[in-house]
Amino acid sequence: MDYRQTPAILVADAPGLDFLNSVATPVDEAVDWISDGEGLLAWLDQAALVPRTVLEAMRSQSSAAELDELAARARELREWFRGFVQKRTGRPLAAKDLREIEPLNQLLAQDHQHGEIVTNASDGATRFELRANRRWQSPESLLMPIAEVLARLVCEEDFTYVKACEGPKCTLMFADHTRGHARRWCSMAMCGNRAKVAAHRKRLREQDGAQV
Repeated sequence: MDYRQTPAILVADAPGLDFLNSVATPVDEAVDWISDGEGLLAWLDQAALVPRTVLEAMRSQSSAAELDELAARARELREWFRGFVQKRTGRPLAAKDLREIEPLNQLLAQDHQHGEIVTNASDGATRFELRANRRWQSPESLLMPIAEVLARLVCEEDFTYVKACEGPKCTLMFADHTRGHARRWCSMAMCGNRAKVAAHRKRLREQDGAQV
């Protein structure tokens, strides 16, 4: 699999769910974008979770085996968190759910970040803002931005509107931010269009049957 030529599926409208969608079945066969270390680096790049310069540095200073092991840890994190999400879709999180995400808190405790005041000039005006900088000290630090987007999903999304795509074979999840929360598909370009085509063919068969 050429990770540079196969774009990641980033349609969830929530980075934490995009991470869960890093394994999916876009056509007929399942594709895992983080099946090895190079895949993980490519996915982090496409998802814009880690600066490209950091990824290049990690690639040059780490062995393929180290990166493959890191990818395995990322997959374990993904599947553990998928179970947490799937059990709670369609309802708000409750206080008791905090116990179930203790492994995520333990991972977050390993993060190394510091704040930095920087200037942001726009419209001719200078504004100061506080920016969080992460210390990329080891390959394991690449898991930290993933842990952060998973934590933000827990803290910022209403799980009432976290949904699974209605496509028969689709495994993608998304946060429904549409007006009226009527979203049904991972995207109209994929499962939405397939559903339209299937419905159209069904109508044609019914019409042909009625004419017999």
